[in-house]
Amino acid sequence: MSNHQLLNNITHKDLHIICEHHPKYGDTASYTGIMLSEIDLVQGDYPIFFRKNTNTGQFECIALFGLSADENLYLDDNGWHASYIPLTIRRRPFLIGFSEQEIDGEIKQEAMIHVDMDSPRISTTMGEPVFLPQGGQTEFLQQAATILNEINNGHEQTKRFIEVLLEHDLIESVNVNITLKDENSIALNSLYTINSENLAKLDGSVLSSLHQQGYIKAMHMILASTANLNDLIAKKNASL
Repeated sequence: MSNHQLLNNITHKDLHIICEHHPKYGDTASYTGIMLSEIDLVQGDYPIFFRKNTNTGQFECIALFGLSADENLYLDDNGWHASYIPLTIRRRPFLIGFSEQEIDGEIKQEAMIHVDMDSPRISTTMGEPVFLPQGGQTEFLQQAATILNEINNGHEQTKRFIEVLLEHDLIESVNVNITLKDENSIALNSLYTINSENLAKLDGSVLSSLHQQGYIKAMHMILASTANLNDLIAKKNASL
C-alpha cells in the first residue's frame, strides 16, 4: 500500500527520511528502471536489460539486482554494496506528481514533489530532516528534488531511446539459464537485450545518427554490462 501526499512545509514540517539501505526499508526488489543518462554509471555494477512493463506492455530499461523475485543480491543488513545506486532507488520515498497550474494564462501540468507517507523510511526523529525549522528546504530535500528532476527528464529521453531501438529492430529477447552450485536451475525468460547482429548491419547514415545521439555508446555499454551476471551468480552461490 502507499499513501502519496503533496509535500508541504506545514503538514510535513517534522518529516525526516531514513536514508540507509536495508531489507526492512523496502530495498529488496530484484530490479529497477533506469534512465538513459545513467547507463554509463549503472553498467559498472549491474547487468542491464530491457523488460516489458506488465501494466503498459511497453519496454523499459532495467538494472538487475537479483535472480528471483524480491531478491537484491547487492543488499544485506550492512547496506547496499555497489559503487552506484540508480536514481529510482535513491529518490524514495519521494515521487513526482502533476497538478494543473495556470501559467501565463494557460493551464499546464506542473511537476510537484509528493511523498509516500506509508514508506518505512518515514520518521519524525530518525534520518534526514526535510524542512528547516523556519520552513525552508534542507539541502537533503534540494538533492531529492534534483534526483526527481533527472528522473522526470530521463523518462522522455529513455522512451525515445527505446523507440529508436525498436524502429531499427535492435531489441531481442534473451533466455538466461543458470545452474547454481547446489544444482538448482534458474531461468530468466522475460528479459531483452540489444540485437548485436542487427546493430552490426546498420548502414552508415543510421549509424552516424545514432552515434550523434549517444545511442551507440549506450548500446555497447548495455551489451558489456551482461558480464555482471557472473557477479550476480557468484553472490547467489555465496548465499547458498
